[in-house]
Amino acid sequence: MKVYIDTNLIIADAVQTHTHHANAEALFHLIQMRRWTPVVSAHGLSETYSVLTGAPFQPRISPMEAWEIIEKNVLKSFIIEPLGHNDFTKIIRECAANGWTGGITYDVIHVYAARKAQCTRIYTSNLAHFRRIAPDLHDRIFAP
Repeated sequence: MKVYIDTNLIIADAVQTHTHHANAEALFHLIQMRRWTPVVSAHGLSETYSVLTGAPFQPRISPMEAWEIIEKNVLKSFIIEPLGHNDFTKIIRECAANGWTGGITYDVIHVYAARKAQCTRIYTSNLAHFRRIAPDLHDRIFAP
């Protein structure tokens, strides 16, 4: 079974002082036990790197440490769902048609990638945005 993992959970799992670390760690343990296949968008890789290196975590995460986290925690076990020109055109059109602005745009990218990868479940710490974007997937969107 393929499960989409929002970047906020990848980050929470990697940063032990993160508020949602315990929940994210439990989710990743469940994924391993059940042999689910985690998926993230290619965009999610850059988003993960950006947050790891830019957020005020203590201690700070260096660019090389962020790379090592991504290499170990994501690249070795996740399917990376690529999105191309046509995908981003559809995403921006959908945002415009629905009047979505700002940061929710990035959540739309995640939901779109989860649909494209045909994920059975989507895990996020941002249930409200994801369920607003995809009310038809309400029963597939979970917080750990």
